[in-house]
Amino acid sequence: MSWDAIFGAANMLALLAWVSLILLPRWPALLSAILYLVVGLLSMLYAGILIGLVGGFVDPGGDMTGGNFSSIEGVQTLFSAKGGLTMGWIHYLAFDLFVGLWIARDADAKSFSRILQAPILAATFLAGPLGLFVWLLVREPRARALGRWS
Repeated sequence: MSWDAIFGAANMLALLAWVSLILLPRWPALLSAILYLVVGLLSMLYAGILIGLVGGFVDPGGDMTGGNFSSIEGVQTLFSAKGGLTMGWIHYLAFDLFVGLWIARDADAKSFSRILQAPILAATFLAGPLGLFVWLLVREPRARALGRWS
């Protein structure tokens, strides 16, 4: 399978999960499927790519020689190969979806309306940490009033 196909499939899977999380009723089975099937699958895919690239078992789709996480040039080198970029993108997809799922569950537990949740979840989908930051600001007064910090 090509890096383009893996990238596209991971994107589609994450997009379907986000649409489901934002628009569908929050059935326990749906939330579990998003967590264990989608986030879990993306996490396993990330781990497999990481092991494959580090172990030299897969072609990175470019030159990753000199790549590292200690300089901007090193990270740029890692992401210049299709395999490195795909691995990094899947990392973002899995982690942001996990955060979005936590936000949705936390918002439901604190009785926030789905109308308020939707733009926060969209912001998390589009700009990860920005959506999380907005959620933390919005939830804090209600969490304090309810005495529920978790």
